[in-house]
Amino acid sequence: MILVGRYLSPFVRRVAVTLRLYGLEYEHRPLMAFGDDKKTISQWNPVGRVPVLILDDGESLFESGAILDYLDERVGPDRSLTPASGRPRREVLRLLALATGAAEKTVLTLYEVRFRPEEKRHEPWVAMCSDQVRRGFEALDAAAAMPWMTGETMGQADVIAACCWSFAKHAKPELTETIRAPRLDAIAARAESMPEFQQTVPNP
Repeated sequence: MILVGRYLSPFVRRVAVTLRLYGLEYEHRPLMAFGDDKKTISQWNPVGRVPVLILDDGESLFESGAILDYLDERVGPDRSLTPASGRPRREVLRLLALATGAAEKTVLTLYEVRFRPEEKRHEPWVAMCSDQVRRGFEALDAAAAMPWMTGETMGQADVIAACCWSFAKHAKPELTETIRAPRLDAIAARAESMPEFQQTVPNP
């Protein structure tokens, strides 16, 4: 398998960490969804977004949720980091939605500042997205059962929470410094100490 995208993306990184936790080998192609790389990525994902996972038979999967669904099916319910059904599955999916939503809004604040000329930036939009980031991560923190997101066992909710929180703290420190999330800090620190996370630390 080939994983396309830089580990700087929390969505690429969550796939990479999961692949390693499952013991599945892959080749990594750290392409960016901008510039010259975008045309290459569009061969596999017409929208030109990452992550993309290219299977051994050439099939391309994109969007991290769809990729993880495939990986969970591949390793089977006994090893899957996401519960197969019922309330436990719905709770994990709810936590995933909070984490990915907060990370996506973090990205939007970055785009507004980095890709739009200063005179065309819309500060109310940035403020609204920043508030959504804050509320998303604070809700994620409040939902943490400890020592992991859903209790005693690490799962996919911890992978995405750690990847998204670490990304936000790196990308928008001035925003995350205003967010009180001690449980999220503890979970991310515990996860980041694991080899699977250490091996996917993004290059600046």
